[in-house]
Amino acid sequence: MSPGRPAVLGLQAVSVGALLGAWETAARAGWVDPLFVPAPSAVAAAFAGVGAPALAGLGDTLAKTALAYVLAVVGGVGLGLLIGSLRLLRDVLSPFVIALYGMPKILVLPWIVLLLGYGPTPAVVYGTIHGLFPILVLVIGGVRDVDRNLVTVARAFGATPWQLYWKVVLPAIVPTVIAGMRLGIVFCLLGVLVVEMFAGVRGMGHVLGALANGFRAPELFAATALVSAASIVIVLGLDAVNERLSRWRG
Repeated sequence: MSPGRPAVLGLQAVSVGALLGAWETAARAGWVDPLFVPAPSAVAAAFAGVGAPALAGLGDTLAKTALAYVLAVVGGVGLGLLIGSLRLLRDVLSPFVIALYGMPKILVLPWIVLLLGYGPTPAVVYGTIHGLFPILVLVIGGVRDVDRNLVTVARAFGATPWQLYWKVVLPAIVPTVIAGMRLGIVFCLLGVLVVEMFAGVRGMGHVLGALANGFRAPELFAATALVSAASIVIVLGLDAVNERLSRWRG
């Protein structure tokens, strides 16, 4: 019998507590250099000093990430459905999509900054590019792998193209789309942070870069923990959406 949710949450809390305890012990015993790896207690205390600018930077970063994410999801799912549904288009474009997906996106960052200058626009564009391709590749594969028997039966019963997509294709690829969305939000956030760090754009990436350059390790760890917590909350939210859409599939 599988353990209940309270037991799972309890084990997770114990695991996190044990990790933090070991980290605190190692820092206090001098096993790690506090200049680079401060104790969790020092990180917690640093929240007071870095909290306000970090929260402001995080809000700015999340706003740009949200816009980049919407563009990436709309573009990735829409293009994925189109390319995945048309075999000729899929055969022609798939090698290019895979090649662009595998290309280090950092190579296009100087060109984006050169063309768009500094400000929120290059961060949104670069975040969109980062998040688009994981979603696009997964959706193309999901549409390609839909059970052809289901499509044939739906067409035999006179389903229109709209009904075919709404009743057969979309329910079949929900897990793939959600998986792509999980990857997409992480990649969008990463893309926005990279631009903020290296292009001097206002936001959490700029805050992290300034803290790192100032060797303010406790504050840097505190700000990093804030970004990590936001990412975890977003991913858990997508898991909740997946649960609801799973009922629709049924």
